[in-house]
Amino acid sequence: MTAEHPLVSVLMAVYNAEAWLDQALDSVLDHQTMREVEVLAVDDASTDGSWPILQRRREADPRLRIFRQEMNQGQAVARNRALKEARGEYVMMLDADDWLSGDALREAVEVFRKYPQTDSVFFRLILHWQEDGREEDYSPSHVTGQKFDVRVQYPAVLTGIEALRLSVEWKLHGYYLVRRELHQHYPYDDSLPLYSDDNTTHLHYLHSREVRPCAGIYYWRQHARSSTTALSPRRFLLMESNLVLRNRLRQEGVPRDILERYERHRWHNYLGQLWLYFDSRGQLDKETRTRLCETFRRIYHTFPRRLPFGLFRAGQWLRWVRRRLMAKW
Repeated sequence: MTAEHPLVSVLMAVYNAEAWLDQALDSVLDHQTMREVEVLAVDDASTDGSWPILQRRREADPRLRIFRQEMNQGQAVARNRALKEARGEYVMMLDADDWLSGDALREAVEVFRKYPQTDSVFFRLILHWQEDGREEDYSPSHVTGQKFDVRVQYPAVLTGIEALRLSVEWKLHGYYLVRRELHQHYPYDDSLPLYSDDNTTHLHYLHSREVRPCAGIYYWRQHARSSTTALSPRRFLLMESNLVLRNRLRQEGVPRDILERYERHRWHNYLGQLWLYFDSRGQLDKETRTRLCETFRRIYHTFPRRLPFGLFRAGQWLRWVRRRLMAKW
């Protein structure tokens, strides 16, 4: 493999990530035990020093290919632009504020090589809190059946439908390496500027022949500036994204038990967004509050009259939500 013919393509959407961008790039270009990689970084109209960093790094390493969006269009659009340019046999996405362990890509590729029927290989996931350096292991022990240990060669294997069943409730996370052909057949869902690209993960798992774990680590940085934690109208797009995926799963004809699992997950997310709204509505302007209220009402009516799962006190929740929906928030 050469710079022109890499084995792994890493997609990176970059937006105002100058504080962490070098670490993310180092983890792929400098610290990996496997060199046959390329990084396709798309600057999504950053207003900080991210683009100069990418230009400087591109001059130093031809395995970094850089692109720039004239307007901010969201992570999914940026990743899809990179995906079209990907040349590797395998593809993954790496957020510009995250990083990989030095053996992550080699560990994943070795699983593909050992099990030719495998289409997706997920990493060990560690959450890293920026404020205090605390880390939490999000190991999929419920998949492997044992506590994660990098010294263990895991025999665990999931079918695509089994992986989907776990992932719709995020019991199986979305940080993985996937065959390029599968990813390009199911590119990122760019229907919304936030969250909807997560929906693509479920389609990759669903259409994989086999899904397996590896011992490589993906470090997911948790910080207040993250797009999924900072308060903005975009935070409330989660319920819209969930509805898009519900409709897509119906189109895919997935088993009823998976649809019911996801409907329960979607309801919990809806209540979480409702709680976030009431907790933070004083920080939102009147126009945003009006628009969000209309969205809450519309999404509420996409749930069945009788929830198809045993949610504790579901009836009381429904009556409470209905009263609040009718009120002027």
